[in-house]
Amino acid sequence: MCAYYSKIVGTGSCEPQVVVPNKYFTDYQFYKANGEKNLKKPEQIVAKLAEISGITERRYAQEHINTSDLAYLAAKDALESSGIDGESLDHIIVAHNFGDVHSKTHYTDMLPNVAAKVKQKLGIINSDCVAYDILFGCPSWVQAVIQADYYLRSGDAKRVLVVGADIMSRVLDPHDLDSMLFGDGAGAVILERFESEEPAGILCHKTVTDSVQGANFLYMDGSYNEEAEERLFVKMNGRSVYKYAMEKVPTAMDSCLKKANVDIADLKQILIHQANEKMIRQLCKKLYSMHDREMPETVFPLTVGKWGNSSAATVPMLLDHILKGKLEGHQIEAGDHIILASVGGGMHANCIVYKHV
Repeated sequence: MCAYYSKIVGTGSCEPQVVVPNKYFTDYQFYKANGEKNLKKPEQIVAKLAEISGITERRYAQEHINTSDLAYLAAKDALESSGIDGESLDHIIVAHNFGDVHSKTHYTDMLPNVAAKVKQKLGIINSDCVAYDILFGCPSWVQAVIQADYYLRSGDAKRVLVVGADIMSRVLDPHDLDSMLFGDGAGAVILERFESEEPAGILCHKTVTDSVQGANFLYMDGSYNEEAEERLFVKMNGRSVYKYAMEKVPTAMDSCLKKANVDIADLKQILIHQANEKMIRQLCKKLYSMHDREMPETVFPLTVGKWGNSSAATVPMLLDHILKGKLEGHQIEAGDHIILASVGGGMHANCIVYKHV
């Protein structure tokens, strides 16, 4: 018996032009959360963070570029590389967290919403193409794909463009060492409805939200340097985020695999939010230990070393690069099972099991 499923028919991404190596931060003066100066030498702080995170550089957007510009370029790449007409889209969903943060004023601009700006830049006239945003922390893009899947499986939509984009560099406190973890970027996918007798495409998904315990693990607040500019910056309780991720993400992935009836031995790739290399490795290792299996070293592709944590953009950028053969040692072919997973502010964790078509 045939049923509706959602498959990926196009991908795109946009890597900002400005490369920021770790040495960029060796002239910074870091402060602790209590407002005291961090007396360690910046070179030592940078080296330690690189050791833990695996990050050697990240990308920042140029001053005249906004989040909606990156989102547009990733969407344009997805449409052009797939040969799909934008007028055929039923929805454009843009996942982000801060809207357009202007480089000079640092004001947040979300009127019109980012998705509307992307639709305008793409020149899509079709009134039935609905454009809206989703804010869900770093897991925003994965959650937007889950929403798109509901539209497609219901039969109400045939094609949906889902974009993940963030310019984190404009919400970072230069006195907070955690700011070195983040970068900018955008990625996009086009999902299409199709009929199949056998389950394929998006097989299942899982999302959890734990706000009572975790809403303040990631938050906005003033600079650690009390004499710095008075505006809001991203703040993170790194240990709490790590602990939450270790508890929730492997469990969600395990639940999805069981629901999809997919053996972990048949899992080709785990495309997980690129927060830091140590966390990615440990999350995947824990999943395999839950199945009494040894983890293949090739199962978790990494881009965090070169891009940093670009929030909502990390997973779609990673997916685009693999599907277009741009990430050496990693590929996804028809019939392969993969997981798309993320975790972040809210606190939220989510994942998707996908069989490539």
